[in-house]
Amino acid sequence: MVTDQDQPTAVLRSVRFPGLPDPLISGLIVILLFADALITLAVEVLFLPLYLGSLAFPVVALLAAPINIALVYGMEAVTDRIGFTFAPIVVWVFGFLVCASRGPGGDIMLGSDGRTLLLLACGVLAPAGYLYYRSNVSR
Repeated sequence: MVTDQDQPTAVLRSVRFPGLPDPLISGLIVILLFADALITLAVEVLFLPLYLGSLAFPVVALLAAPINIALVYGMEAVTDRIGFTFAPIVVWVFGFLVCASRGPGGDIMLGSDGRTLLLLACGVLAPAGYLYYRSNVSR
Protein backbone atom coordinates (compact mmCIF):
# COMPACT_ATOMS: atom_id res chain seq x y z
CA MET A 1 0.00 0.00 0.00
CA VAL A 2 1.37 3.39 -1.00
CA THR A 3 0.82 6.25 1.42
CA ASP A 4 1.52 9.94 1.22
CA GLN A 5 4.61 9.46 3.33
CA ASP A 6 6.15 7.20 0.67
CA GLN A 7 5.71 9.81 -2.03
CA PRO A 8 8.47 12.36 -2.64
CA THR A 9 7.67 15.87 -1.56
CA ALA A 10 6.49 18.20 -4.28
CA VAL A 11 9.01 20.83 -5.25
CA LEU A 12 7.79 24.03 -6.85
CA ARG A 13 9.59 24.36 -10.15
CA SER A 14 8.77 26.25 -13.25
CA VAL A 15 7.95 24.22 -16.32
CA ARG A 16 10.49 24.78 -19.06
CA PHE A 17 11.52 23.05 -22.22
CA PRO A 18 13.98 20.21 -21.52
CA GLY A 19 16.53 22.08 -23.61
CA LEU A 20 16.49 25.25 -25.59
CA PRO A 21 14.16 24.94 -28.58
CA ASP A 22 15.22 24.98 -32.20
CA PRO A 23 16.70 28.37 -33.22
CA LEU A 24 13.91 28.93 -35.75
CA ILE A 25 11.24 28.33 -33.14
CA SER A 26 13.16 30.46 -30.63
CA GLY A 27 13.30 33.34 -33.10
CA LEU A 28 9.59 33.02 -33.78
CA ILE A 29 8.83 33.05 -30.05
CA VAL A 30 10.98 36.15 -29.56
CA ILE A 31 9.26 37.98 -32.42
CA LEU A 32 5.83 37.04 -31.05
CA LEU A 33 6.78 38.22 -27.56
CA PHE A 34 8.02 41.56 -28.96
CA ALA A 35 4.78 41.98 -30.93
CA ASP A 36 2.78 41.02 -27.86
CA ALA A 37 4.60 43.67 -25.82
CA LEU A 38 3.59 46.34 -28.33
CA ILE A 39 0.01 45.09 -28.63
CA THR A 40 -0.52 44.99 -24.88
CA LEU A 41 1.00 48.46 -24.57
CA ALA A 42 -1.43 49.77 -27.18
CA VAL A 43 -4.38 48.30 -25.27
CA GLU A 44 -3.06 49.67 -21.98
CA VAL A 45 -2.61 53.16 -23.44
CA LEU A 46 -6.08 53.11 -25.00
CA PHE A 47 -7.82 52.07 -21.78
CA LEU A 48 -5.68 54.13 -19.39
CA PRO A 49 -8.07 57.13 -19.33
CA LEU A 50 -10.95 54.89 -18.21
CA TYR A 51 -13.40 56.55 -15.79
CA LEU A 52 -16.05 55.12 -13.50
CA GLY A 53 -18.43 58.01 -13.12
CA SER A 54 -16.24 60.97 -12.26
CA LEU A 55 -13.43 58.86 -10.74
CA ALA A 56 -10.33 57.95 -12.75
CA PHE A 57 -9.96 54.17 -12.74
CA PRO A 58 -6.61 53.11 -14.27
CA VAL A 59 -7.05 49.37 -13.79
CA VAL A 60 -5.00 48.61 -16.92
CA ALA A 61 -1.97 50.16 -15.26
CA LEU A 62 -2.23 47.52 -12.57
CA LEU A 63 -2.74 44.81 -15.19
CA ALA A 64 0.50 45.86 -16.90
CA ALA A 65 2.52 44.29 -14.08
CA PRO A 66 1.40 40.64 -14.46
CA ILE A 67 1.26 40.93 -18.25
CA ASN A 68 4.87 42.15 -18.47
CA ILE A 69 6.00 39.53 -15.95
CA ALA A 70 4.40 36.93 -18.25
CA LEU A 71 6.40 38.35 -21.18
CA VAL A 72 9.62 37.96 -19.21
CA TYR A 73 8.56 34.47 -18.12
CA GLY A 74 7.96 33.57 -21.76
CA MET A 75 11.44 34.76 -22.72
CA GLU A 76 12.92 32.44 -20.10
CA ALA A 77 11.73 29.53 -22.25
CA VAL A 78 13.94 30.76 -25.09
CA THR A 79 17.14 31.83 -23.39
CA ASP A 80 19.15 31.15 -20.25
CA ARG A 81 20.64 34.65 -20.12
CA ILE A 82 18.97 36.82 -17.52
CA GLY A 83 19.78 40.05 -19.36
CA PHE A 84 18.10 38.97 -22.60
CA THR A 85 14.91 37.98 -20.82
CA PHE A 86 14.24 41.69 -20.21
CA ALA A 87 14.15 42.38 -23.99
CA PRO A 88 10.30 42.46 -24.30
CA ILE A 89 10.22 45.08 -21.56
CA VAL A 90 12.77 47.17 -23.48
CA VAL A 91 10.44 47.00 -26.50
CA TRP A 92 7.52 47.92 -24.23
CA VAL A 93 9.42 50.95 -22.85
CA PHE A 94 10.35 52.03 -26.39
CA GLY A 95 6.66 51.90 -27.34
CA PHE A 96 5.78 53.78 -24.15
CA LEU A 97 8.21 56.55 -25.07
CA VAL A 98 6.74 56.75 -28.58
CA CYS A 99 3.24 57.06 -27.08
CA ALA A 100 4.45 59.74 -24.65
CA SER A 101 5.97 61.90 -27.39
CA ARG A 102 4.13 64.31 -29.66
CA GLY A 103 2.73 63.05 -32.91
CA PRO A 104 2.77 64.87 -36.24
CA GLY A 105 -0.34 66.86 -35.34
CA GLY A 106 0.88 67.66 -31.84
CA ASP A 107 -1.27 64.97 -30.22
CA ILE A 108 0.00 63.10 -27.15
CA MET A 109 -1.51 59.73 -26.26
CA LEU A 110 -0.21 59.73 -22.69
CA GLY A 111 -0.84 62.71 -20.48
CA SER A 112 1.39 64.12 -17.78
CA ASP A 113 -0.44 62.74 -14.77
CA GLY A 114 -0.29 60.06 -12.13
CA ARG A 115 -1.94 57.41 -14.30
CA THR A 116 0.91 57.57 -16.81
CA LEU A 117 3.47 57.30 -14.02
CA LEU A 118 1.56 54.35 -12.55
CA LEU A 119 1.55 52.63 -15.94
CA LEU A 120 5.30 53.12 -16.32
CA ALA A 121 6.02 51.97 -12.77
CA CYS A 122 3.86 48.85 -12.99
CA GLY A 123 5.09 48.03 -16.49
CA VAL A 124 8.79 48.24 -15.63
CA LEU A 125 9.29 47.76 -11.89
CA ALA A 126 7.29 44.53 -11.55
CA PRO A 127 9.26 42.63 -14.25
CA ALA A 128 12.51 44.11 -12.91
CA GLY A 129 11.62 42.82 -9.45
CA TYR A 130 10.80 39.41 -10.91
CA LEU A 131 14.15 39.30 -12.72
CA TYR A 132 15.91 40.36 -9.53
CA TYR A 133 14.21 37.49 -7.73
CA ARG A 134 15.05 35.00 -10.51
CA SER A 135 18.70 36.05 -10.64
CA ASN A 136 19.12 35.59 -6.89
CA VAL A 137 17.33 32.25 -6.55
CA SER A 138 19.79 29.43 -6.03
CA ARG A 139 19.56 26.99 -8.88
